[in-house]
Formats: sequence, C-alpha cells, structure tokens
Amino acid sequence: MGNRLSKIYTRTGDDGTTGMADGSRLSKADALFNTMGDIDELNSHLGMVRTLLTKAPTHHDETTNHDLMHTLTIIQHLLFNLGGELAMPEYQGVNDKHITWLETQIDRLNSTLPPLKDFILPTGSALVSQLHIARSVCRRAERQAVALHAERHDAIRQTALSFINRLSDWLFVAARFCTDTDHTEVLWNASVLAEFNETD
Repeated sequence: MGNRLSKIYTRTGDDGTTGMADGSRLSKADALFNTMGDIDELNSHLGMVRTLLTKAPTHHDETTNHDLMHTLTIIQHLLFNLGGELAMPEYQGVNDKHITWLETQIDRLNSTLPPLKDFILPTGSALVSQLHIARSVCRRAERQAVALHAERHDAIRQTALSFINRLSDWLFVAARFCTDTDHTEVLWNASVLAEFNETD
C-alpha cells in the first residue's frame, strides 16, 4: 500500500475523469462517484462520532462505551470495504452476515430504550447531533445508491443497498442510546408553532 501511495498527485484526473480498477476511466460526475462520495463523507462523520464518544459524558458504563466504539470501528471498516466494492465490482466488501450483525446491534441498543411516542428532532448533545448528521448523510448515500442501481444493476449489489439502509436505522437508534444524563430527547411539539396557526 505504501508504494502505491508514494505519490499523492498524478494529474490524470485533471480532465474530470477518474481511473477504475480495471483501467477504464469514468467522469467524476458519474452516479457511481456520487455514491462513493457520500459513503466516504459518511465514514468521515463516523470518525467524528468516535472522537466525540471519547469525550462525551454518558449514563452508560465504560464497557458499554467500549462496545459502541468497537461497533463503530467495524462499521467504518465495512464502509471502506463498500467503497472498494464500488470501485471493483468483482469484490464483495459486505455480505449478509454483516447485515445480520448490524441488526443484532440495533436490537441490542433498542432493547434498552423507552418506546418512542413522538418524532425526535435532530439535536441534543454534540455526540447525538453528530449521529443525526451521520444518519442524514447515510440516507443520502442510500438514495444515491438506489439511483445508481436503477441506472446500472451491476454497479452495486442489493446486499450493499440493504446494508446502507440498515446502517441508517442503527444510527437513529445509536443517537437515542447516546442521549446522556445532561440532555433529554428533543421531541417535535405542535405547540411550538401554534402561534403561526392562529387566525387574525
């Protein structure tokens, strides 16, 4: 890997194209790179989540925080694999076992939470807010991936689509799970906008 990255700039992309693993070149505006870019952005946001997790107060014990950090580490690696899968269609970076694992993580976190009776606003602590940002970017990545799949079925596998979809669910549950003792979930409240509904 070190030899391959010994020179950072090549100038080959100055014409607006990017080289693929098979030697072909595609426009940087191609739907494939929109999807790859969103997945890369999502991974970067998860890096910030991990940083905030090490600093944020929490009502969970140290072991639980360690488990959450471990889950995030695995997810970041899987997203990196997914980017590789998009660049090399013959490579399978995520599979059904990874989806099942993610579902297990969702169920484990969700089992500790009270039932949700109202819509949640994407705010709270810095950690919770960052998880909501990651969730919204994940949803965008999913939309891009679905559009790519509709355009070129062989560009992205259904398993990858399912993984991205499940990941957005995990991020939502994780945001609820990481609400700490100094914050409460901010719920949508109809009374906040009541003044705008008053008639003259």
